[in-house]
Amino acid sequence: MTHDRLHALRDLLADFHLPLEPDRQLPAIGATLRQLSGDGLDRLPLPGSGDTLRRWQALATVAGSDLSLLKLYEGHTDALAILAELDGDALPGLWAVWAAEPPHVSVCLVAREDGFVRISGSKPWCSGAAVVEHALVTVKDEQQRSQLVAVTLGQPAVSIGNSGWNAVGMAATSSVSVDFDGAMAVCVGGPQEYLERPGFWQGGAGIAACWYGAACRLASYLRHGHRDDPHAMAHLGAVDAALAGAAGALRECANWIDENPAVLAELPARRVRAQVEGAVEAVQWHVGRALGATPFCRERRFARLAADLPVFLRQSHGERDLAHLGLHLKAAPVDEAWSL
Repeated sequence: MTHDRLHALRDLLADFHLPLEPDRQLPAIGATLRQLSGDGLDRLPLPGSGDTLRRWQALATVAGSDLSLLKLYEGHTDALAILAELDGDALPGLWAVWAAEPPHVSVCLVAREDGFVRISGSKPWCSGAAVVEHALVTVKDEQQRSQLVAVTLGQPAVSIGNSGWNAVGMAATSSVSVDFDGAMAVCVGGPQEYLERPGFWQGGAGIAACWYGAACRLASYLRHGHRDDPHAMAHLGAVDAALAGAAGALRECANWIDENPAVLAELPARRVRAQVEGAVEAVQWHVGRALGATPFCRERRFARLAADLPVFLRQSHGERDLAHLGLHLKAAPVDEAWSL
């Protein structure tokens, strides 16, 4: 994505406003995604292609407009990147990636036929299921290994639910359960390849850019208000320091990925996610303390972002992710890990 196309993305999103009526929100998101796709604004640089930062700038830009829109945009662009990496067929239309694997709920490969497979089971938290045409879905194969498959949703063996998401935050994504009953699918890559490819952690690091973009938008409400209030200015200073640190970490990680495109990026990805998560939480705290209740109650876009961001941020696994980062650190020389 060139600098001009990034500007085109910002211009298009300037006119995006999520409708008040819940039943109109997902169709509005779907229409905007189709417009973005029709204009080629979904064709982002692939992770590790030498322009990873530009990819993340696009994700951050959409996140700053609306997190529910971003959730579907990120899933669509991630699917296109996965298909490119694993030599899959990127059929026309909107794509999603549904890879949640909660305990005791799974989709399984139940039959193999000439050129395709059949899958059955239930997949929870399928964002945008009612507006996308295709999905990349993780399933269990005959040996209980993770296998990625591509599914076209407009077939009778696919049933899209209408419940399962009770949160106020990110409600516009309509993240519902989808049931498969012998649905036709095509394997993308081999067993475990979705999890073991370099792009898995490259994409995981890109999620931090989404968190960052949303936090910048939240911080903008503080930046443009209470100019003469010294306490608000102190909060704004803290916000600036947090965001500047996060931006530096994202640039460093993007550069590392571009210099090491075939290397597993788990350590830098986990590190940048932790750094950005901490910055975003600081922004949330300082903005809330500085602005008080008024924007939460009277500014619709602020209130929705304030509700959406904590839910979206929980794509981080908190202390579990920090523990993995600590284990990586224990295995590396301290002078190498922390050297300037």
